[in-house]
Amino acid sequence: MSQTAASPSDRRKATIKDVARLAGVSPSAVTIAVHNKPGVSAKTKERILQAARDLGWSPNQAAQSLSGQGLHTVGLAIARPARMLGLEPFYMEFISGIESVLTRHSCSLLLRLVEPEEEIEVHREWWQANRVSGSILVDLRVDDPRIPALSEIGLPAVVVGHPSLAGPFTSVWTDDAAATAEAVRYLAALGHRRIARVSGPAELGHSAIRTRTFTETAEELGLQARTVVADFSADQGSRACRTLLLAAERPTAIVFDNDLMAVTALGVASEFGLSVPHDLSLLAWDDSQLCQLTRPTLSAMQHDVFSFGADVTETLYDVMTHREATSHAAQVPRLVPRSSTAPPPRDAAGR
Repeated sequence: MSQTAASPSDRRKATIKDVARLAGVSPSAVTIAVHNKPGVSAKTKERILQAARDLGWSPNQAAQSLSGQGLHTVGLAIARPARMLGLEPFYMEFISGIESVLTRHSCSLLLRLVEPEEEIEVHREWWQANRVSGSILVDLRVDDPRIPALSEIGLPAVVVGHPSLAGPFTSVWTDDAAATAEAVRYLAALGHRRIARVSGPAELGHSAIRTRTFTETAEELGLQARTVVADFSADQGSRACRTLLLAAERPTAIVFDNDLMAVTALGVASEFGLSVPHDLSLLAWDDSQLCQLTRPTLSAMQHDVFSFGADVTETLYDVMTHREATSHAAQVPRLVPRSSTAPPPRDAAGR
């Protein structure tokens, strides 16, 4: 009797019985083969191992299926260098929000720093080996390959990003378009006519949304606007700021896609002999404690990153427990003016 592998659309994880059925052997023979014990022929062993590979099954799943217990662990893979992640206020607060929910549910966080091309395989291995009950997907890209690959294996997940990036997954996002438009209109109301923005990587979905809105809102208001791409790091943020200030018509206000890059811009402005905010206005994003520890304090687009992480995790818990989970926007970032923004100098039209 011929056997066929489970369809990719089958959302149920494979079990040892599925492997046995596909290979045409008993479950005990599967145990013997996967643990490399004597008792089955080499040909049968290879057939069993191939069936296990086809179904994405591993011995770890056998122990869990026999005990009837799950691991109750949430996976989070982040494609950032370890040193940079330690300096990035957003992820520290976001992970704290995640942990606040997992603790209440007696769950754990499995965190891995990865290269972008490794992440699909990491999530696949976690899920197929029963190491996680679900995952949080961050830093979504336009046409992100993780979406079709991980939805195909039935991974319970929540996407941190706009629904246009999430495919079939439930998503939780911040309204980057509304926040970006508010930032541009605020600078225009102060009188700035030449503005700029230092963004994160252009391929990130939220970077693309912010860039598009920044450009469109500036055009609508008759402003000169330019975006320079960086990677959220202090080093590239400084370089991007220098590029803007060396331009023939330098901007009188710059918006940054995270707090760290905005903080480093204070030093760059000083290098150029510019006073913040009298010669140059700076506007940060996220509003971590960094913004209030600098002198001058940094104006920022504020949102509660801790609560955002908690919201994402509560939503994932609903997905994992098969309760109703709906995609939704978190709180829209709001403008918090401080000492780093002011009207432009009167001679802003010249150098």
